[in-house]
Amino acid sequence: MENQPSKPTLFLRTLRNGLWLFGVSCWLFGVVDRSIASFADGYLSPLDSVQLFTAVALFVSWLFLKPASLKFRTHGNGN
Repeated sequence: MENQPSKPTLFLRTLRNGLWLFGVSCWLFGVVDRSIASFADGYLSPLDSVQLFTAVALFVSWLFLKPASLKFRTHGNGN
């Protein structure tokens, strides 16, 4: 029983994962929106390229910020 995380800890982990997933969906929407806006007129201007590259770079950065798994890990005490 002592290896189980407390309720506030579990809540915070769940909240952190939920916020990360919400951020992923927001960034996906942003990248798709920028892509559609950039290619809508059939011409990709340098400004459109910079905006699209920035959105994709920030999205990839967000993916690297994924929080740790919800599974509780033991700390090498043999349990």
